[in-house]
Amino acid sequence: MSEPASISLSIAARYAQAVFEIAKEENGLKALEADTEALGAALAASPELASMIASPVVAREDQARAMAAVAAKMGISTVLSNTIALMASNRRLFVLPQLVSALRDLIATEKGEVTAQVTSAAALSADQAKALAASLKAKVGKDVKLKTTVDESLIGGLIVKLGSSMIDTSVKAKLAALQNVMKEVG
Repeated sequence: MSEPASISLSIAARYAQAVFEIAKEENGLKALEADTEALGAALAASPELASMIASPVVAREDQARAMAAVAAKMGISTVLSNTIALMASNRRLFVLPQLVSALRDLIATEKGEVTAQVTSAAALSADQAKALAASLKAKVGKDVKLKTTVDESLIGGLIVKLGSSMIDTSVKAKLAALQNVMKEVG
């Protein structure tokens, strides 16, 4: 990991831990979870917002006003709004995406959940996702939240990443393995 990236993660982790602990003390974890998801969705949906928070050209005060307006419009809780305002005044808004990620991790840990990254050749139906989550829950003993993506180059099958383990049942991987075996034979 590059040094600037690790510094950003460190900064975000400190803010996330503080926000999480305050929300937990105030019994506001459900609201924090909803706010975190909404903020993450807004950052993903708006390239303008993402570039504004990362831009060194935009004045600190302008960033603070813009983020205050976004937080108010989204109805974000006081704890997270105040944290965003503090981050803006300290010129730390560039770590907002990492803050969202760190908060998601803290909330999931508190709830006893783990997240599985699932890449499939076609979008999973609700029944398939439910069955996969149940199967993974039986394996790890915790609730499993699926984060799904579609990659048509897999041809068929799934790639599931859960913690440090990966299960690759994709047709693409099987074809690559077969190709390697054929090279050894021929």
